[in-house]
Amino acid sequence: MSTIHFETELERVLRGENINIHHDLTVPKLIEKSLERKEGILTASGAFQATTGKYTGRSPRDKFIVFERSVKDKVNWGEVNQPISSDIFERLYKKVIHYLNQKDELFVRRMYAGADKAHSLSIRIINEMAWHNLFVRQLFIRPSIKELASFIPEFTIISAPGFKADPAVDGTNSEAFIIISFEKRTILIGGTEYAGEMKKSIFSVMNYLLPESDVLSMHCSANVGIEGDVALFFGLSGTGKTTLSTDPYRNLVGDDEHGWSTNGIFNIEGGCYAKCIHLSKYKEPQIYNAISYGSVLENVVVEEDTREPDFDSSYYTENTRAAYPIEAIPNAMIPSIAGHPNTIIFLTADAFGVLPPISKLTKEQAMYHFLSGYTSKLAGTERGVTEPEATFSTCFGAPFLPLSANRYAEMLGEKINEHNVNVFLVNTGWSGGPYGVGKRINLSYTRAMVQAALQGDLKSAETVIDPIFGFHLPTHCPGVPDEVLQPKLTWKDEGAYKKKAKELAIQFNENFKKFNDIPINIVQAGPRIK
Repeated sequence: MSTIHFETELERVLRGENINIHHDLTVPKLIEKSLERKEGILTASGAFQATTGKYTGRSPRDKFIVFERSVKDKVNWGEVNQPISSDIFERLYKKVIHYLNQKDELFVRRMYAGADKAHSLSIRIINEMAWHNLFVRQLFIRPSIKELASFIPEFTIISAPGFKADPAVDGTNSEAFIIISFEKRTILIGGTEYAGEMKKSIFSVMNYLLPESDVLSMHCSANVGIEGDVALFFGLSGTGKTTLSTDPYRNLVGDDEHGWSTNGIFNIEGGCYAKCIHLSKYKEPQIYNAISYGSVLENVVVEEDTREPDFDSSYYTENTRAAYPIEAIPNAMIPSIAGHPNTIIFLTADAFGVLPPISKLTKEQAMYHFLSGYTSKLAGTERGVTEPEATFSTCFGAPFLPLSANRYAEMLGEKINEHNVNVFLVNTGWSGGPYGVGKRINLSYTRAMVQAALQGDLKSAETVIDPIFGFHLPTHCPGVPDEVLQPKLTWKDEGAYKKKAKELAIQFNENFKKFNDIPINIVQAGPRIK
């Protein structure tokens, strides 16, 4: 199938001969359409609430990249980047187009990914559902009227959640599928209503395209201080990436995805997709207040009479989400562009209770922990998880990295060297014992430690070296009790602490064995067990 013919099938549908095609609708019209179509409800704050049925999170087993000549020697194929043939993709594409052609109406939106114009990607999103079109309107970067006049899409998302694949016939793993074709410049999504698949698919695309232009793509949040100092926050879901970067005393660049070019950093998105289980107006006022008219609540329980969200309920899922434009944060940077980072913070929620609340990393340790991407799953969050489990996600974003992990790690190391960046590891998890015994580290303490790191208060602080992990631990930090800074001092039984620390260290070392061609000085920067 030629590219011209491939595009023509879609363009024929979008001419709207049989379907009412809605182009770039405003927020009020999208909300009206979503309500009219009974896709969700309006909450007391004006946010639109929708549920996503069976799929309440990403479906990694159903994500594929088309095995095409131009990418076959570049993509790091495996469990994350599953190959699928061009024939299967094109047959599914035809079926989806035929399915959409039977609909009464579709919603089309033109957006950008990448706030730096030199590295932006123009994207077109075609949605079966109105609220999905509202979601992408809030999450990606909105073109100006002038930009729309000359807009040419470089990538297209086709989202048809109502179309369910037949694995036996269509060559998928289930009814759901998320397929990226780099040659056809198309992302095909079906069988799942989870809106985050659109966001993360574009991130995967950018993680392939940006390094080709010598730009490091990163799964991190970023903010800027009043002196212009830039901080990056890397971390997996639940570690506090969005919470800690949304700081009333610093300007928010973005909460999840960024590029780092020769000019500095830039946000890949135009909005935020905050996890909002147990969201508190007291602890996270900026995020709480951002959930207003036009924002989207995904799988959040809403009281029937008052239409007030119950952020503490996990009735549908623990993975409740709020999507809102970055402008909803009062001190957001528009455009979302900043200089080179001064500080990098790796966030982990250690449920074993042995990692220090904050530690200074050498460049080699930074590379080791970037490749490791550690946090922990908690008992009860997934079926079969009865005790905390160590989780390692390469570069803090393994599910979205089409290229070899070494490529991203090498680029980060070069930039740390070039710009003399300070790197810290911050544990937002447990202290005084593992989950179920110890307590979660006080958020006010974490904020104080992060502030001290960003302001340079820890540069001259006295430190001790952790005998197992090799970290430099400050013995004093403003606003934090001294005993909190050293994990073993918070445990009642030092022997139990050492045993648990060694257990985690062994898991770090076992995980690192999967990497090849890593310099020995980086390998040796990991935990050491006598």
